[in-house]
Amino acid sequence: MTVIADIPDAPRAARRPQTGNPVLRWLRTNLFSSIPNGVLSIVLLAILAKAVFSFVQWGIANAVWLTPANDSSACRAVRGVGACWAIIPEKYRFILFGTYPFDEQWRPALSVVLFIALFYLSTRRALWRRELVLLWIGALALISVLMWGGVLGLSFVSQDRWGGLPVTLILATFGLAFGFPLGILVALGRRSKLPAIRSLSVLYVELIRGVPLVSLLFMASVMFPLFMPSGFNIDKLLRAQIAIILFAGAYLAEIVRGGLQAVPRGQYEAADALGLSYWRKHRLIILPQAIRHVIPPLVNTFIAFFKDTSLVLIIGIFDLLTTAKTAIIDPAWQQFSVEVYIFVAAIYFVFCFAMSRYSRSLEGASGR
Repeated sequence: MTVIADIPDAPRAARRPQTGNPVLRWLRTNLFSSIPNGVLSIVLLAILAKAVFSFVQWGIANAVWLTPANDSSACRAVRGVGACWAIIPEKYRFILFGTYPFDEQWRPALSVVLFIALFYLSTRRALWRRELVLLWIGALALISVLMWGGVLGLSFVSQDRWGGLPVTLILATFGLAFGFPLGILVALGRRSKLPAIRSLSVLYVELIRGVPLVSLLFMASVMFPLFMPSGFNIDKLLRAQIAIILFAGAYLAEIVRGGLQAVPRGQYEAADALGLSYWRKHRLIILPQAIRHVIPPLVNTFIAFFKDTSLVLIIGIFDLLTTAKTAIIDPAWQQFSVEVYIFVAAIYFVFCFAMSRYSRSLEGASGR
């Protein structure tokens, strides 16, 4: 006697072949799966279509793209009906480079290109070698020479004349480049078995996280020089950079500490069984796993700090957003601030979106 075991039938939906237009099938599944979802989708699509149509009319169809030098009469004629994109070619050099000498603005422009090239090369995992560190050191030294000058036939430009996108990239890059290692050390310090190191790490994190970045920048700009010897002064940009590094280090330390706690205890025991020292254990086994666990919050913090560089306005440093606000002080163009802010928002979006997309690819690669 042969016994045939009953095999549960697969769901009919799974056995039914997928037919029809894939676009219509996606719409039916995601937007019109039920009557309430369908009604809500139609309402939202109608609002979105109206917004897109209005923006196309204002930003493209009725827009003014070019005007004679510093002549905004054509823009004033269409104010409220069309955008005045002519303000961008009129003011873009001041927005991007601030009060840097006009004839020397190729130097900050080249510095921005070098920053972008460094960011791109750093995303190539095949280049993650010691040579990349040397490349960063050499490129940052070249950027310093370009921005300051005073050598190789370049005229000297003080930091008071720096502004715009290069300042934003300098503050964000150095803040995160030095804040991330500091955060790792503090996170390890909070888990240390030595009471003195653990207490100092806790005190640093709680003290820095307990105050806003604005107050740290204010203290670095106003209070810090009061404690320096007479005649000794640190540049304002450097003081702001130190404040941003300390602030970033405290927040990144808590994120890294969460990743360290997510690593299974068995990994620590296995590393100890192999006879690895404390630093080799963390460098080769613990930290790679911990950082992999916290890639999303790390990138979220990176993006937030990139945008928070705009707070240096309160101590008189002209970052990208500050130069944009200053550019529309001109009475001839004062009415067209929306277009300038859209231009600046697009620059911020490009950098932040690139970081977000790279984090997703890195997270996917680390999960495989």
